[in-house]
Amino acid sequence: MKDEIKKVLLLGSGALKIGEAGEFDYSGSQALKALKEEGIETVLINPNIATVQTSEGVADQIYFLPVTPYFVEKVIEKERPDGVLLSFGGQTALNCGVALYKAGIFEKYNVRVLGTPVQAIMDTEDRELFVEKLNEINVKTIKSEAVENLEDARRAAKELGYPVIIRAAYALGGLGSGFCDNEEELNVLAEKAFSFSPQVLVEKSLKGWKEVEYEVVRDRYDNCITVCNMENFDPLGIHTGESIVIAPSQTLTNAEYHKLRELAIRIIRHIGIVGECNVQYAFDPESEDYRVIEVNARLSRSSALLPKRPAIRWLSLPPN
Repeated sequence: MKDEIKKVLLLGSGALKIGEAGEFDYSGSQALKALKEEGIETVLINPNIATVQTSEGVADQIYFLPVTPYFVEKVIEKERPDGVLLSFGGQTALNCGVALYKAGIFEKYNVRVLGTPVQAIMDTEDRELFVEKLNEINVKTIKSEAVENLEDARRAAKELGYPVIIRAAYALGGLGSGFCDNEEELNVLAEKAFSFSPQVLVEKSLKGWKEVEYEVVRDRYDNCITVCNMENFDPLGIHTGESIVIAPSQTLTNAEYHKLRELAIRIIRHIGIVGECNVQYAFDPESEDYRVIEVNARLSRSSALLPKRPAIRWLSLPPN
């Protein structure tokens, strides 16, 4: 494959905003360095001028352009890369890659998607497909229904029973997500969620359960490694971007740790992810019951920032 791939396009994380995109400078920079070590020419699209990956010498060609299908196609047309990497620019890059794939742009210019296939990205991002995929291997997800209008959202919430949580598909930083205790709250939040995404997931609330995350890397030969597991200091109900995250987890027993680890590896093998990803769980503190919240076919904010924060990374004290 190395001989076939001479030039690779990497999609960056898009415009930098508070609480969004900055963490993916880390993963994108590492990817560009690895490609350079292999002697592969690199092309980067990223409008973030104050990042490591846009520094001189990290990529061979840098385009300070928005990470949108229109501009990415223009760069592909000019540079004619052999391959493209979608998993290192966070949600912006994933969404852009899916749009380009559906529009036939990669096929038109004979660009190979390297790493995680686009279908696997869609299987994790489309909430309905995601639940169907995990049902195939008997992995438990939160009882939910994907809807595309407010009327169906109201019906789904009544059937599931309040409280419920609203999640917008293909959303950045938890946009459009939140808890609803009644129909009045649901009307407000669902309307907001639909402004961000055409599909919204209405799911049963598990507020108060532990939130646990496993970072897993899988190569194309099906070798898997769990880089680390993390535990949110706050229970389910606080967005991970606003929560303290501890790695490794401090309250899981050895049996619980290995149960969730085995599940994470089984999940990403079944979905077909190639590269880094994370599996997020809701875990019942009173039993070993669990639900898979989501799988991200990319680095997460927590995993990007934890290696750079030794003071946060190890919060437990040695036993007396």
